[in-house]
Amino acid sequence: MSVFRRLSLVFQQKANRVLDRAENPAEALDLSYEKMLENLQTVRRSIADVLTSQKRLEGQRDTLQQQFDTLQGQARLAVQQGQDDVARTALSRARVVKGQIDGLDPQIEQLRQQEQQLEVVGEKLRGKVESFRAQRETMKAQYSAAKASTQAMEGVTGLSEQMADVSLMIDRAQGKVADMKARAAAVGQLAESGTLDALGPGDDLEARLRISTADSAVDRQLLEMKRQLALEAPAEHPRLEGAGIVVRIAGDDQYRLPANARSALEGLDEDLARAIEQDSAEDFARLTRRLVTLVNDMGERLPRDDVRPSDLIVPAADMTLADAKTLLDAGPSGPGGP
Repeated sequence: MSVFRRLSLVFQQKANRVLDRAENPAEALDLSYEKMLENLQTVRRSIADVLTSQKRLEGQRDTLQQQFDTLQGQARLAVQQGQDDVARTALSRARVVKGQIDGLDPQIEQLRQQEQQLEVVGEKLRGKVESFRAQRETMKAQYSAAKASTQAMEGVTGLSEQMADVSLMIDRAQGKVADMKARAAAVGQLAESGTLDALGPGDDLEARLRISTADSAVDRQLLEMKRQLALEAPAEHPRLEGAGIVVRIAGDDQYRLPANARSALEGLDEDLARAIEQDSAEDFARLTRRLVTLVNDMGERLPRDDVRPSDLIVPAADMTLADAKTLLDAGPSGPGGP
């Protein structure tokens, strides 16, 4: 697995661990109870709205019924007086009103059924709310007791965070003492053998320094050649939304690089992995600076509110070899990983 992808997985694991620590079961129970109360209140408002609509339709039906009775009386009176035309008009209007009354009856019945269904749902939800309220208090009490017991036991057995920090400090101090002893023994052995006295203007150390300087110049030329090849590639518009690679510098912003920059990134990725394997802090620092320079020069900085996922996460320019090893050891490929 490449260094970039391992860094991405490490950052995801750190974020999940922070969220898990921030989540409080007692607060989650309180929030769930509030949501259930809100749902119950919504059901009650719905029942009130349905009942209001039902009463409004029943009022309209009563008004139409009164109109129907009036028209029927007027038609009978007109027949008694021999006014058939007036009676016919009254009966026609009464028929229209009767049709309206018949149309309101199914609507009123439907609203009555909806009200009954909502009442049943409200009763069930009310029972669940009451049951959950009792369970919530019990679970909160159990959580508080378990938390207090865990903290007490961790303090006694030395598993608390403070005791763990003290143990780590002791381990690091012992490791430094052992390193200093080994270094002192090595320097003493070199001094006894006369190796330290052989250093001069034409010794092997000066030759190695010249080779290191030449290698640095070659590395710079190689990086410049890769950048030129990437810029001369056929992609005329490297800022297209649908193309490119989204790269995040650890602890910094995200950048969108053209797709033809992948070869340069993969080459630097291999060089970084080799520097970590060889435990070369100097090469690691030089490569991270080149990597950040490449991303800044070829990439387009994305807005901070852009939450798209990163294809790669690269180390920052100020990241040390020890920091990189710590992050990679905490990742899925390090000790304790799957």
